[in-house]
Amino acid sequence: QVVALETADLAQMSTTQIVALTTTQATNLTTDQVVALTTTQVPALTTSQVANLTTSQVASLETRDLARMTTAQIAALTPAQIQALTTTQVTNLTTSQTAALTPTQIGNLTTDQVVALNSAQVSKLTTSQVQALTSSQLQALEVGDLAQMSTAQIAALTTTQATNLTTDQVVALTTTQVPALTTSQ
Repeated sequence: QVVALETADLAQMSTTQIVALTTTQATNLTTDQVVALTTTQVPALTTSQVANLTTSQVASLETRDLARMTTAQIAALTPAQIQALTTTQVTNLTTSQTAALTPTQIGNLTTDQVVALNSAQVSKLTTSQVQALTSSQLQALEVGDLAQMSTAQIAALTTTQATNLTTDQVVALTTTQVPALTTSQ
């Protein structure tokens, strides 16, 4: 029934009606219907509804709608959904949303998505998130983003991560960051 709704009609649904959608109904929304969801409706989706969206639906979320998602909704995204995010969507995540990503979600970012992270987002990664970065992901971080990492983030790098930094990344470490490196790094 919901699939039969025109996008204009779906956009008129109240947040109460959006919450009342079953996970099956939410999963059956077309990508055009997902695009039609408003910035008020998207944050009303339950974490269960979000976790059951298809990768196509997640990729079709408009950046303004994605930016309105709660941190709980972001944390509910599956690894496949995380990988379905476009680089534009990743760039437009708020720092709170980026900080809400689980270490598993961080580890599932593509290198293109890591490149899309901005300095503000990188600076808000938790030490657990930093440790979840693969060597390829860490090497994909732009030197300007790496320079914004806190000393706690730098100290949290595993030995493998630290030894796999590129020459440009090592050169870009600030005078505050270098002393944060441990002897095993």
